Parts: sequence; C-alpha cells; structure tokens
Amino acid sequence: MDKKTVAAVFSEIAVLLELEGANPFKVRAYQSGARALESLDGDLRELAESGQLGNIPGLGKALVEKAEILLETGRLPYHEELKASVPPGLIEMLEIPGLGPKKIKAIRDKLDITTLEGLTKACEDGRVAALPGFGQKSQQKIIEGIRNREAYGRRHLWWKARETAEPILEGLRGLSAVERAEHAGSLRRGLETVGDLDFIVASPEPGPVMEWFTSMDGILEVTARGETKSSVRLEGGLQADLRVVPPEQFVFALHHFTGSKDHNVKMRQRALSRGYSLSEWGLTRKEGGGKESAEPPVRVADEAELFRFLGLREIPPELREGMGEIEEAEERDLPDLVKPTDIRGVFHNHTNASDGHATLAEMARAAKEFGWEYLGIADHSKASFQANGLSAERLERQVAEIRRLNESGEAGIHLFSGLECDILPDGSLDFGDDVLGNLDYVVASVHSSFSQSEEDMTRRIIRAVEHPLVTMLGHLTGRLLLMREGYRVDAAKVIDAAAANNVIIEINAHPRRLDMDWRLWRRASQKGVLASINPDAHDTGGLAYYEAGVVTARKGWLTAEQVFNTRPLAKVKDWLDKRKAPA
Repeated sequence: MDKKTVAAVFSEIAVLLELEGANPFKVRAYQSGARALESLDGDLRELAESGQLGNIPGLGKALVEKAEILLETGRLPYHEELKASVPPGLIEMLEIPGLGPKKIKAIRDKLDITTLEGLTKACEDGRVAALPGFGQKSQQKIIEGIRNREAYGRRHLWWKARETAEPILEGLRGLSAVERAEHAGSLRRGLETVGDLDFIVASPEPGPVMEWFTSMDGILEVTARGETKSSVRLEGGLQADLRVVPPEQFVFALHHFTGSKDHNVKMRQRALSRGYSLSEWGLTRKEGGGKESAEPPVRVADEAELFRFLGLREIPPELREGMGEIEEAEERDLPDLVKPTDIRGVFHNHTNASDGHATLAEMARAAKEFGWEYLGIADHSKASFQANGLSAERLERQVAEIRRLNESGEAGIHLFSGLECDILPDGSLDFGDDVLGNLDYVVASVHSSFSQSEEDMTRRIIRAVEHPLVTMLGHLTGRLLLMREGYRVDAAKVIDAAAANNVIIEINAHPRRLDMDWRLWRRASQKGVLASINPDAHDTGGLAYYEAGVVTARKGWLTAEQVFNTRPLAKVKDWLDKRKAPA
C-alpha cells in the first residue's frame, strides 16, 4: 500500500459519493485528498509513522484517519461499504466513454435506471436524448460505448494481464514439484489485448501443482479441475488455464500454446515436410502412409533447439503470428529485436502543469531511477483545455525552468523541453513558429474532431507532419483499446509523409493506446521511419509503461537502431539540433 494506491481509493470514493449525490464539498474533499497524495514528495508510510500526515495540504483529519487505516490494514471498511451500496450497473456505466458520475446520476434520478440493460433500452427508446444536457449525439455515443464494451468484454489489456500473471508464475516456479514454468498464449506473444492466461508447467507430480493453483488467492471460481489441467476465473474477470506436462514435453507444449493458430499450422506443415509430426505432446518420426515410427520421440532442451531441428533460426515469441516469420527464419537471421535495457530515455510525458499528477522535479527523479540519460516533457497545448493545456506564457515559464535545471544539474538527468501540440481540424498547429521554435522538440497529436472523414483526417495529419518544426507524430489513430476505435486515417499515406519529412512516429506505450499499431511498423521501418517509444506518462508510475511499448516494437520487428530513444544523449541532442536547423 503506497501513496498511489491510497490516492486511487480516495478517487474512487469521490466517484461513488458523486454517484450517490453526496454533498459536493465532501466529494471535493476526497478529490483534493487524492490529488494531494499523487503529488506528494516523499514516502507516505514514513510520514504516517512519524505522525506527519496531518501536515499534508489538502488532507483533512477524516482523510488522514482513513489513510492510516489503509496503510495499516490494506483495506478501508468505509470504502467497501460505500461500494456495496452503489448498484453495480452504475459502476459499469463509468466504463462507457462520455459517461461521468454526474450524467450517470442524472440517468438514475430521472429515468430510474441502474443497469446497462436498462440504459440500452432507454437509448433505443430515445429517453436518454430527451434528458437535459444529453441530446441525440450523446445518446448515440452511449449506444456505441455499450456496444464496444460488449464486444471487448472478454479481452483484457496486455499490461493488466501481465500484472495478474507475474505473481502466479512466480508462485508456480516456487513450488518444489515444479521444474520449469512459463506463461504462454497471447500474453507471451505480446498482443495488445489478452483473452485469458495460459501457464505451462513441467513437473512429474501434477497433484500438488493443481492443488496450489486452484486454491491460490484471488480466485472467484474454479471452472475446471483435472489431473493435468485446471481452469480458474480470477478477480477482474480473467480466466487462467494451467497445464502440467512431463518435463520432456515442456518445450513442445510451450511452443504450441504460445504460437498463433497460423504460426502453429505452418510449423506443423514444416515438420511434416521433413517426415515428422509436431504437436503439443512432442515431435515424432512419421513413416510412409502417415504411420508412427518406432523411433523414440525427439528430445529438445529448449525452443531454440526445436527451431534448429526444423532448419530455422529461433523465432522470438512476439513474432509467432504466422506473418512471414517462418519464411524469414529459414532464409536468414531474424533481427536482433529492441530490448527494455536499450531505452535511454523517453519523450511525451506530462506533468501537473497540464493534466499530469507529478511535478517536473518528481518526473525527473523517477526517470533517473530507471537509469535513463534524459527525459522529455511534453505537456498539452492550449487547445486541449480539458487537459489544462498550457498557454504560451505558462509554456515559456516551463521551458525556462527546464533550462535552469539542466544548467544547475539539479535534476540529475538531462531534460528536453517539448510540447504535445494539438493538430487542429484543418491540420494547422495550436501554436505558431515563434512558440514552437523555442522548444527542443514537438509531438503533434490529434485530440479533437475524431469524426472527420478518412480523407480529411489523413490530409489533416499529413499537413502537420509536413510542418518543419514537428519532430514526432503522437498516437497515430487515437484509439483507446477496449474502449474506442481509432479515427479513420490512411496510415500508409501518413507513414510515407513521415518518411519524406524525417518525422518520427511514436509508439505510444500507454497500455490503452499502443499506437502506432505493431502491424504497421514493418512497412514504416522499411521506409526509414524512426520510432520513439513514449509512455505518455501522467505520473511517475506511468513511466514504466515504456515496457509495453518495447513489446509493441518487438512485435513490429524493430531493432534498437530503428528506435530513436535508444540513442545516447549526445546523439539525441545532435539529431534534434540538425532536425531543427533547417526550420
């Protein structure tokens, strides 16, 4: 339990209170308390132990007491009781884009609706559109949001799935009966969303492993239990499947349950062409007519050896999608894919100057703890008023502070002054050259008018890409995974424009975005477009999202040389200076 977790509880209490129509002053007290903790400079537990929580501005006596309870016990009865008192349907409505606590309360009060089913019917009947402050457009967005929620309901973000899977994998590896254990499936391949978790374990004693797996913490339901396979439903909705196999079958099972259907089909065909049958159980010799050979099954120590046996270079899990990787692995060595340790800094990060939750100094310290050489700050521009976008004057003050920190060395890391500049509907930028020219770099992003036609959106983005002061293009499609489809844009034309204008395209590593999509990166890299893996961090913890961006880059076949922020500080400075010089 840390300050971020306590702040999240306070934020949820504020939302629940607002859903219930509580006193606005009480709601704001919890909102203020959450913000105070998010921007707190110091360790919350240490402050609590020294009796200094009451000295935190924005944290009143009642909230101090609740924070102490959370830190001591890890739970807060008041929060749990409040959550139990709010109909679950209202909480589910919060997952629909455009529906905040105030609108949900209005729907409940005016239409007596507390379920998604009821909300759907009210939209179909036109009753929601008739409510004050809603209208036909709002009603249509709600309908689309409900449909998307239903379509995406069985998928989970890769980042969240990994957070769930890692402790389970660690627990399995800690069992005395377990020789080897890995997670497989779409999580291991690094797909942006995951349907369920797959765990493969090598053990001669499956019984104790099954017992541990089906009785571990966080299980809502054991949906199946057998001698070598079990399935459970976890808190949060994820299903987890465990398969325990003899040690000699482990590599084959791991390969089978990692690869996509297309990858596995091609691998089986390759094995057959060489006189072998490949399955999750092993690799066996085939005689004429398809009969099993008397030869013992092939033994391999790891997946690399399995690929070598079939005449292939080892294929990393992220590439096992059946999209040309087997043909490539037959002809030549596959690229040395970028790794998390290659990253030397990140761009596109926000502070509390716009809609972030940490100060410039806090973000710098957190970046230094990652061992990075540099950090780029790119708060929102003025058109993003909903994100407290910076005016020219506020931006000028931030740039001056960044330069002061760099000159004094106080930050302990080099800071680059940037901006996430809105691309306006006509393709012009939110600030003029006199403002943008004072920055080290500019990330240009779309944040409005998502409903433009594909032709207009493509023209809009290309116009921005052609601006000589634009360094990077932010989140190409604007998608929010499992929430909102991206706007319509001809990605191929934008990639061509970026290549022609020497503009970097970011891999927005926020788990909700992972945009530009990995499927587009082979084309982009072949055109010479550089990637920049940017976490779009809004707090210090968000900097860690860069790891999700590295996974996306690996799925896109990118090497460290094709990722801008793997370069050392001196080379980044040189590139930015040369890029800016003609402008």
